[in-house]
Amino acid sequence: MQSGKVIEGDVLLGADGIWSAVRAKMRGEPEKGEGSGAAYSGYTVFAGELAYESFDNGLVRYRVYIGPSKYFVVTDIGHGRYQWYAFLARPANSEEIIPMPEGKSNYLQEEFCGWSWEIHHIMKATKDHEIEQRDLYDRPPSVMKSWIDGDSVALIGDAIHAMAPNLGQGGCQAIEDAYVLWQELSRTTRRDEIGSRLSAYHRRRLLRSAAVQGLSRFASDIIIQGFDTPAKVVRKDDGSIQFQNFNYAGVVTKLLQPILPIFFWIQFTFLYAGWRN
Repeated sequence: MQSGKVIEGDVLLGADGIWSAVRAKMRGEPEKGEGSGAAYSGYTVFAGELAYESFDNGLVRYRVYIGPSKYFVVTDIGHGRYQWYAFLARPANSEEIIPMPEGKSNYLQEEFCGWSWEIHHIMKATKDHEIEQRDLYDRPPSVMKSWIDGDSVALIGDAIHAMAPNLGQGGCQAIEDAYVLWQELSRTTRRDEIGSRLSAYHRRRLLRSAAVQGLSRFASDIIIQGFDTPAKVVRKDDGSIQFQNFNYAGVVTKLLQPILPIFFWIQFTFLYAGWRN
């Protein structure tokens, strides 16, 4: 340890996040930056958490609002507290580049001007000290590089399969890692079996975690680059017809609207029914 203290054990698990020091040591890579394998997702997130009296008294516990190059999520986390997330397509390190002289809440209210009043209701209730901003990074599936080192070191969670947050699966996949590790190591009766059990953990988790990483990245890319306000035809008061948002992304979004519920059903069935690995 940094203090000089020595700790002994049979297995070292690298559960130290996307900038994992254990992974860097295993692979001879830097923890951050070029060569680390982590890639900027293309957007930054503002996250708020607060005690909040919802206008619907908690009737709807999860809301998602999607628009061009940004989206907004509100979730009820219980006991009168709520979390919300504002995802904006921005260059990396935008927090250092974009000034917010009137604070984060006012900045976001301007960013989401014209969006649903429901978004503004919770943002106006949020104080600046209740909002944090961070850039989002993920990693490609680690198919060609091992999750384990020798017979005693393994990586789990974001240390090996950090993913975009769009499906809310980062923590879930870490829990699945821990569950499979427990299954494999609980069958171990001798120290010389540990290496084969860690290898079995790697094999069992590789394909599923890679698929979830891919789905998360796809969801991120399509929201930022693909979705727009759906195209529509409007009849004005004078009887004339107006075509609104008839660009490529607007038309594609309109065409996808009836298909998306089916896609989401398939996606979430895979996510929530495959936890046994």
